[in-house]
Amino acid sequence: MSTHFYGEGNIGSAPEYREFNNGNDEPRRLLRLNVYFDNPIPAKEGFEDRGGFWAPVELWHRDAEHWQTLYQKGMRVLVEGRTVRDEWEDAEENERVTFKIEARRVGILPYRIEQVTLVPREPSGESPADE
Repeated sequence: MSTHFYGEGNIGSAPEYREFNNGNDEPRRLLRLNVYFDNPIPAKEGFEDRGGFWAPVELWHRDAEHWQTLYQKGMRVLVEGRTVRDEWEDAEENERVTFKIEARRVGILPYRIEQVTLVPREPSGESPADE
């Protein structure tokens, strides 16, 4: 079971990159982010967090290895994807259930960003929507 997810939060730790063999094809690449999705409510002095939660965010993409240096702890991101129930066993073999987010997109929000540098695009037959 899964459901659509759209949320804004902060990356809580350094991204984790993993690569999985895919037979003779190019390996599958995973970038895993640990994100705190807050629930800011206006208060007398700024905002107060009420009811936020931590969730693992998985982003499967061919450029995941490069992106592990782009995403950083503390960075504000906007995540679009779907929530998925994840069942697993802990070290004592107890069954556990948690929810993870399989991201379609992880956008970097401009808070605390000092500079953005774009790399020239290589000519190809692909449109931006193909990436």
